Amino acid sequence: MSNVRPASMQRITNFELANAFIDEQVKAIREQVKDQKVLLALSGGVDSSVVAGLLIKAIGKQLVSVHVNHGLLRKGEPEQVVEVFRNQLDANLVYVDATDRFLDKLKGVSDPETKRKIIGAEFIRVFEEEARKLTDIKFLAQGTIYPDILESGGVKAHHNVGGLPEDMQFELVEPLKFLYKDEVRVVGDALGLPHGMVYRQPFPGPGLGVRCLGAITKDRLEAVRESDAILREEFAKNGLEGKVWQYFTAIPDIKSVGVRNDLRADEWCVIIRAVNTKDAMTATVEPVPFELLSHITNRITTEVKGVNRVLFDLTPKPTGTIEWE
Repeated sequence: MSNVRPASMQRITNFELANAFIDEQVKAIREQVKDQKVLLALSGGVDSSVVAGLLIKAIGKQLVSVHVNHGLLRKGEPEQVVEVFRNQLDANLVYVDATDRFLDKLKGVSDPETKRKIIGAEFIRVFEEEARKLTDIKFLAQGTIYPDILESGGVKAHHNVGGLPEDMQFELVEPLKFLYKDEVRVVGDALGLPHGMVYRQPFPGPGLGVRCLGAITKDRLEAVRESDAILREEFAKNGLEGKVWQYFTAIPDIKSVGVRNDLRADEWCVIIRAVNTKDAMTATVEPVPFELLSHITNRITTEVKGVNRVLFDLTPKPTGTIEWE
């Protein structure tokens, strides 16, 4: 099948077009899969969530979704995947808590590229192990979207197809392969998926592993997760959710002296990053109001264990990148 988007294909910009696309894909999925099972690595990101929603509508429990919690997700994300897909949509969901396994592999590793490779390779191994426990799986669903085809020849690495062993010969199911991200979101809305899942901001494949700068430790990882949750909560309360393209916290592996309970305290600093971009090639810094930054600083230094400073990153891209690692 061609990987070129048909010239006649209309852009999906509203529910009417999205519902027509859903009906068309439900029919195509049923024709392709028939009574066979389909396997999906469900990360909880936009693309895999919309694929899951579409396949559940088409084939119900013939879809087996595997959600691997590597311990590097944002606060509440694994719980949201279980709540939405298992509890609300009655999906056939396999949940794997591999947190300790990943953190053991990452112990003492500070090089960013090495961390990325470890996280990616271990994710593939966990997914492979779960896939081998299942029987009669002939199809693998993948959240490929059209920019993936344009940029990487169709292989969407963070969905792990490229790393699975050669003996696992699955036929691919890629219902979103001709859609752009904005179209995927409209389809997700039409499927009734939660707004926060469909419109969540970009999140790197290695997750918080590249925001816990340097060698990852459990306590500093937890501080990244908690400070990020505070930042997201405050941006949502103050009308910045959806207005700012990407915002997050990062914590470097350094400590500075501070004062806590009238005593000297050597603790970490939290870096806030908030940027806007159209193509991720360049980015500008969001001018967050100082009063809001002060409030967020107070919350983080009060509520997040082991943190005594908050810094705001003023660097555009270039010269800085969007992520720190």
